[in-house]
Amino acid sequence: MGNRYRIDGKLTRRGLVAGAAAGAFALAGDPAAAQRCPATPPARTKGPAVWLDLDQQDLDDAYDQPVYAFNVKNISERLAANNQKALAVIGKPERLAYGPTDIEKVDIYKTKRPNAPTMIFIHGGSWRTGRSADFAVYAEVFVKAGANFAAVDFNNVEETNGDLFPMVDQCRRAVAFVYRNAASFGGNADQTYLCSRSSGSHLAGCVVTTEWEKLGLPRDILKGAVLGSGMYDLKPVRLSLRGNYVKFTDEMEQALSAQRHIANIHVPIVLAHGTLETPEFQRQTRDFAAALEAAGKPVKLIVGKGYNHFEIGESLGNPYAIMGRASLEMMKLA
Repeated sequence: MGNRYRIDGKLTRRGLVAGAAAGAFALAGDPAAAQRCPATPPARTKGPAVWLDLDQQDLDDAYDQPVYAFNVKNISERLAANNQKALAVIGKPERLAYGPTDIEKVDIYKTKRPNAPTMIFIHGGSWRTGRSADFAVYAEVFVKAGANFAAVDFNNVEETNGDLFPMVDQCRRAVAFVYRNAASFGGNADQTYLCSRSSGSHLAGCVVTTEWEKLGLPRDILKGAVLGSGMYDLKPVRLSLRGNYVKFTDEMEQALSAQRHIANIHVPIVLAHGTLETPEFQRQTRDFAAALEAAGKPVKLIVGKGYNHFEIGESLGNPYAIMGRASLEMMKLA
């Protein structure tokens, strides 16, 4: 069996288990529950299998989050309102440029602690939506715990004409920038971490496979990563309705599937998904965790009982919920 990343930061030769807090997390082997909306879909004739046992409609639904999350609009409204409240408490961030274009900036929310660790955040949104300014609500938790929070801004896939490569490049350059310039905003470069959710976790998966040595940086610039509800192999995604707006190619599928580049991963990783997420988002996380485990990489899988895709993301802004707790524990700030 491979290594597992423990809350105390030590690596042990044990199999994958779910996290701490009895009753809060499910064991990794528990069956997926999922939660369609409506629970009983309209009757239809199932077509030929396109991916595993899924026909085209099943596969499209599995990469269409609202089909499995009835309350997406409510959560979006709640996050927007709470984002404004967080800004009123911690103040506006310092916006620093990591590249030449207007959007290539990171929002730095500074903690009062000197020489503090830094959590870098890559947002989701089906690769199509979201901006760094939307996530002060996550930053507040880290700032108050004694960490800086750096939210990355980057182009969406419609702005890149369906190409994911520029987005991955932006995220990699942003992480390198934060590492190189940590001291300028009171950070300790040797305590740089990464967190993400949804399509942001796909991008983060590409970040953790970066060969940093080729950029003149240490291999271990990241000391840990917490990735929630991501996609780590693009083959089924390419076959889904997301292929309507992402211009997938064989090169893109191969180069930007983190699960195919595990040898390049040199950072402890915590992976999380909810039991009410789509079957594919659950499977993607489980399969990536199993592949990391088989390769002897430090990994921990957390399964949130009763959480759908958007609720798992929301938990990053709560120090006592799934992703918030896991992130603070990884940084030894719990």
